[in-house]
Amino acid sequence: MSRDGWEAVIGLEIHVQLQTRTKMFCRCANRYGDPPNTNVCQVCLAHPGVLPVPNRAAVHQAIRVGMALGCTIPSWSQFHRKNYFYPDNPKAYQISQYDSPLCGEGVFHVPAPGGAFEVRLERAHIEEDAAKMIHAGGAGGRLTGSASSVVDFNRAGTPLLEIVTRPDLHSGEDARRFLNLLRATIVAIGASDADMEKGSLRCDANVSVRRVGDTALGTKTELKNMNSFRYLERGINAEIERQIGVLEAGDRVRQATMHYDVATGTVHVLRSKEEANDYRYFPEPDLVPLEPDAALLDELRAALAELPAARIERFVGQYGLPEPIAEALGTGSELARWFEELARLVGDGRLAANWTLGDFSAHLNAAGVVPAESPVTPARMAGLVRLVESGAVGTAAAKQVFAGLVDDPDASAEAIVEARGLGQIGDEAALAAVVDEVVAGNPAQVAQFRAGKVQLLGFFTGQVMRQTGGRAEPKTVQRLLRERLDGS
Repeated sequence: MSRDGWEAVIGLEIHVQLQTRTKMFCRCANRYGDPPNTNVCQVCLAHPGVLPVPNRAAVHQAIRVGMALGCTIPSWSQFHRKNYFYPDNPKAYQISQYDSPLCGEGVFHVPAPGGAFEVRLERAHIEEDAAKMIHAGGAGGRLTGSASSVVDFNRAGTPLLEIVTRPDLHSGEDARRFLNLLRATIVAIGASDADMEKGSLRCDANVSVRRVGDTALGTKTELKNMNSFRYLERGINAEIERQIGVLEAGDRVRQATMHYDVATGTVHVLRSKEEANDYRYFPEPDLVPLEPDAALLDELRAALAELPAARIERFVGQYGLPEPIAEALGTGSELARWFEELARLVGDGRLAANWTLGDFSAHLNAAGVVPAESPVTPARMAGLVRLVESGAVGTAAAKQVFAGLVDDPDASAEAIVEARGLGQIGDEAALAAVVDEVVAGNPAQVAQFRAGKVQLLGFFTGQVMRQTGGRAEPKTVQRLLRERLDGS
């Protein structure tokens, strides 16, 4: 994003809770939504004398994410202690990684309508999550202004992967697009549900601005606690505008943690960050280094399915879809599979895309289900598509047939058409009688049409469709109407 000679520079820090049965360093259940402080033990509560034991599944999940994001996987990495005191951290340190992360540098490819772009990844390291602080009485559940705070330790020790990008993004829109595809990639490989509402995906944005052409980075601020892709985009854009305004007024941007107020669309300072925190990292003495061998890496890499970015680009090439359509279909694995099966059955990718993103997606949203839970299978939908393409069913009647497919999981499209009498009326004599009746019943509109108001053809067509229950064949109707209306 650039405005009046300014350029935004954005980097993201993303935290992803990994999908495992147990926590990172103990055997407590890693499960969302349980009653507070029920999934806890001496390890995650930091009782004296206990020792951590790494979760093998969490390490494997983290490596798979790193591979999917294009990161290098070093043959050696190490845990560190990150020292800080806060009520959500009973040990007074967090087991994390510092200068030897599990996943090293990488490049993530992002397809986009204006041309694909790449985001360099600095690292992805594994750590344990903190407990959840709940502030009572504060605005929006925040600490500021709260009357009291309580701690739920169920989240303490949850396996967490922190992904850090280079400052390669330049607008809120690019950040949203990147994060959306990154989330889809993580979900596709089964490493996390990456649900921002549940907190299993969290994102902070480091934002600065500089003059176009400058190479030095400006002073950055950190936007925290953005809980949706839309708010991430809006918050970043609001902070960009704020920083430009500060600099154009002759002031300087001060390093700070910022909060985006979704109600007002503005950002304000949460706390100053003029001095960097010193976490006094040192190697974790109770854990040995991680040394994944080549055989393990080959096994994990071979198990990765087709990733969303590659699938989107394949849909563009294989089916000739515009990039936005390919993105809408290819981002989610389930919808992509449903679409491809429909495309195979009807033999037309563009046609299948229209039906998938039209009636079928509207049904999924209305019912709150995923494709696998819908009674409308690709085979049943293909039956409806064939009826429409052959002219046996009109567009209006097709919506009624689709509703029938949803209501009756055992009925075929052909059976619904026959049972409800939804077949398209193509008999010219029958349609001519309806057309004559419509023309005779609307003399004022006929006069206006003949006076040059030709757009009224749509009005007459609609009247015929209404009288035939949407079953009239449109081309025949319009031809008959023109013959009647063009006469004197």
